[in-house]
Amino acid sequence: MPDEKPQSKGEQTRSAIIGAAYGLFLKNGFHGTSMRQIAEKADLALGGIYNHFGSKEEIFAAVLDAYHPYHTIFPALETTEGETVELFMRDAARRVKNEIEGTETKLLPLLFIELVEFQGCHLATLAEKLMPTILAFVQRMVGRQGKLRNVPPPIMIRMLFATFAGYLMTEMVLKNIPAFKNAELDWFDGMMDVYLHGILEPEA
Repeated sequence: MPDEKPQSKGEQTRSAIIGAAYGLFLKNGFHGTSMRQIAEKADLALGGIYNHFGSKEEIFAAVLDAYHPYHTIFPALETTEGETVELFMRDAARRVKNEIEGTETKLLPLLFIELVEFQGCHLATLAEKLMPTILAFVQRMVGRQGKLRNVPPPIMIRMLFATFAGYLMTEMVLKNIPAFKNAELDWFDGMMDVYLHGILEPEA
């Protein structure tokens, strides 16, 4: 694999700001973090930040983008395999799980800040940017063998997002509750089974 292009000095400074802000946002929250604190942690003068970002919200948006797992999820999805819709989706789900598992304590706090402080506006912008890639994945999926119900693609996509987000959140909240500590259950596979087939037995 070819070496990554070295970062310019400006890119290095921007990355340092994003990394410093990320740690502070996780520790102190958005309102508990000041631009001065970010500058100090990034080893910059306060004015140096404004050469790269116009506001703390701009920094947060950059942090959310930089630490969102889509950077690794979508390349992983490009190699999804499976002759049938079900095999294709289960393989895709396994690849996504491999990329997001263990990120809940790092990602969810950022998502909570985004939802509470900004009503999801940056995530909406990100989703719009990624939509062509998402729709291309759906087109690959519907081209597989298997009869799909007449479900509009936006609903299909939204339910898939809800499954992944729900898995991450419940892993963080429920994993130490005895009723949910059954090691014999494959929780993610079970959730994907419900996504693909629902909870009702097919009528005879």
